[in-house]
Amino acid sequence: MGQHWKKIWVGSAGNMVEWFDWFVYASFATYFAGAFFPAGNDTAKLMNTAGIFAVGFFMRPVGGWLLGRVGDRRGRKAALTLTVTLMSASAVLIAAAPTYAVAGYGGAAVLLVARLLQGLSVGGEYAASATYLTEASAPGRRGFASSFQYVSMTAGQLLGLGLLIVLQHTLSSAELHSWGWRIPFAVGALGAAVIFYLRRNMLETDTYEESGAAPEDRGTLRALLRHKREALLVIALTMGGTVAYYTYTTYLTKYLSNSAGLPKQTATLVSFCALLVFACLQPLAGALSDRIGRRPLLITFAVGSTLLTVPIMTLLKHAGSFWPALGLSLLALVVITGYTSINACVKAELFPTGVRSLGVALPYAIANALFGGTAEYVALWFKKGGIESGFAWYVAGCAAVSLVVYLTMRETRDTDLKRVGDTAGPRSEADTVPAS
Repeated sequence: MGQHWKKIWVGSAGNMVEWFDWFVYASFATYFAGAFFPAGNDTAKLMNTAGIFAVGFFMRPVGGWLLGRVGDRRGRKAALTLTVTLMSASAVLIAAAPTYAVAGYGGAAVLLVARLLQGLSVGGEYAASATYLTEASAPGRRGFASSFQYVSMTAGQLLGLGLLIVLQHTLSSAELHSWGWRIPFAVGALGAAVIFYLRRNMLETDTYEESGAAPEDRGTLRALLRHKREALLVIALTMGGTVAYYTYTTYLTKYLSNSAGLPKQTATLVSFCALLVFACLQPLAGALSDRIGRRPLLITFAVGSTLLTVPIMTLLKHAGSFWPALGLSLLALVVITGYTSINACVKAELFPTGVRSLGVALPYAIANALFGGTAEYVALWFKKGGIESGFAWYVAGCAAVSLVVYLTMRETRDTDLKRVGDTAGPRSEADTVPAS
């Protein structure tokens, strides 16, 4: 048991730093948006930075393919070490990027390159981490163990928000807009260097080391195409979850300050408190899925998100103060816990070992590029067009599509990871777990 926990700890710690760097871009965007673009409408500047944020997501399929292939051919450890290296480089670039006043749009170009590197890194990090945590967990505990992926992701965001709160109380608004926003990216680069050392000494999973897949077939698109149905399933089941997740995490602070009219400090504190509770819920929901299955939680999320998104977003706009905003944010995050707590293991349980990392990475990255990465931009587009409520209907619609998928997919809880399939041919009936 101790060996399992050691693997989970190292995989989660690295994931935390990866997502700290990823999310501080969104958390600090309101402060550095004006540094890279000429003076103008605040919403327009936020749209520019949100557009660059979305570009990072469109690199995720490339990172998913490249690093997913590395994970299947060279091992989960090799992929995880490479992802944190790329993330560290991107953090350094953002921390040192010149402003519009110094280099014109050259600073925005540096920001764009950094986001491209982050997209490559996170495109592979999600799958490598999901695969590693799922394979490293004890039998019958995969839901619980893999839930720590979103615990660590949320911990990374909490560290970013916590740092933002500290800086908001120690620096003036002018200092934050001038140079203070660079601090979290410097911190992220240092943290990535520490995780690089930890990951170089991490243990490979037994499932990967004992895999009998042909070496030349590991991590290839040819092998993945033998599992087209599973790949399409990953895209469809991710659609609703990723839109909802990014709506109530990366976009929430901006929505509360830019639309609900709350002070930035209050909006940040609401996000921090809500995410702290959210992180604590993940292992509980993951453990529940080990007892009752994955599908009940996914279906609960999709029904709740379809029916409650419009009311929650409408009430949040008129929350007016800390406590109502916190209560509504918590309600939304409790609903999406049905997706976040188990989506990593569900996807990993669909594929055989020789193509598991690529099978999770590429379709998931495609879904995130199309829906997760564009969520904030779509929200701001609706706002600029004067129909902000349309975004809530968009989120609910994406959840409704995923609901159909959850109702028709098979249960994966009892899948044997070493017998789930073979990249050398189609899966057999013995490897298929019937829907419950």
